[in-house]
Amino acid sequence: MLQFNIQSNSELPASQQLFDQIQFAIASRQFPAGQKLPSLRQLEMITGLHRNTISKVYHQLEDMGLVESIAGSGIYIKENRSVEGDTGRSPLLAKYPQASEQIGGTIDRLLNQGCTLSQARELFLAEIDWRMRCGAKVVVTVPTQDIGAGELMAQELEQEMALPVQLVPLEELEAVLAQTHSGTVLTTHYFVQQAEAIAQPKGIRVIPVDLYDYAKELRLIKKLEAGHNLGIVSLSPGIVRVAEIIIYSLRGDEVFVFTSQVGDRRRLSALVRSSQTIICDPASTPLVEQAIQAAREDLIRKPKVLPCKNYISEKSIDLLRRELDME
Repeated sequence: MLQFNIQSNSELPASQQLFDQIQFAIASRQFPAGQKLPSLRQLEMITGLHRNTISKVYHQLEDMGLVESIAGSGIYIKENRSVEGDTGRSPLLAKYPQASEQIGGTIDRLLNQGCTLSQARELFLAEIDWRMRCGAKVVVTVPTQDIGAGELMAQELEQEMALPVQLVPLEELEAVLAQTHSGTVLTTHYFVQQAEAIAQPKGIRVIPVDLYDYAKELRLIKKLEAGHNLGIVSLSPGIVRVAEIIIYSLRGDEVFVFTSQVGDRRRLSALVRSSQTIICDPASTPLVEQAIQAAREDLIRKPKVLPCKNYISEKSIDLLRRELDME
C-alpha cells in the first residue's frame, strides 16, 4: 500500500497534504484507474488523521471527478476519460492541455536519473509545499532612497490581491529575513540581484515584478500642444526623475514640466496652480484632488487630472496571484 507522509510541523493543513499526495499518486499512476482507495478507517490508522478530515478529502477528489463512490463497496479511482479519448487523468487537463506532457516529461527525467516514483512525488510535493509556505509572508523591498516606489507596490498588491504586505528597505532586508523561515520577496528588476544575494541563502524566493509601461501616458505627452504646462506627481522620487528625463527626450523644451512628490505640500500646491494637465500615480490621486480643491479660488481653469492605471503590470499581478495561490 502507498505510504502517506503527513508532516505535523508543515504550514499546510493536514487535509491539503493528504489531498495533494493522493492527487499526485493518481497523476503518476501509482493509483491506477479502478483501484480501490483505503477505507476511512484504514487511512485513519495510516495517517493518524480524523476520519472526518479524510472524508472531506475524498469528497474533494470526487468533486474533481478523480474518484467515484460505489455504495456498499468503497471509493475507486475513476476510469480515465476525455472528449477525444485521450488518457487525461484530471479535469484540469482541459484547462492546461500541455500539463500532462510537461509533468510526465519531468517525471521521466527524474526516473532516468535514478529516482523512484515515490521520490519523484516527494520532490514535487516538497517544491509545492515550499512555494505555498513562501506565500505566507510577502515582503516588498526597494532601497531607502526610493521607498516611495515600494509604497506604491505594497499598496497596489494589498488592493489588488487583498494581501498583507510588509515594506522593508533593501538595506534592512537581511535583518528582517533572519527572523523568518519562509516567504516571498518582491522587488523590481533593477534590484533583484541584490535581493537574491540576501534572500536565496535563507531559502526565501525572490520574484522580480514588471512595472506598468506608461504607453497610454506617453502617447498623450507626444500629442500635447507646444507650450503646454504638464504636472507630474508621485510618491516616488525615482519616478519623478525618470519622468522628467523621458518627457524632455520626447518633447525637449516644447512642454513645460512641473514635478512634485505627493508629500511636498507646498510644491504640490504650486504645481496644481501652474499645470493644465496632471499625471499622477493612483496613490497620489486623492491628495492631488485635495490640493486642487484647496486652490480652487486661485484657479482660472481646473487642471485635468490623469491617474495612471497602476504601477505594477497586469501580467505581473496575474503571475503573482498564481505564485501565491490567490486564484
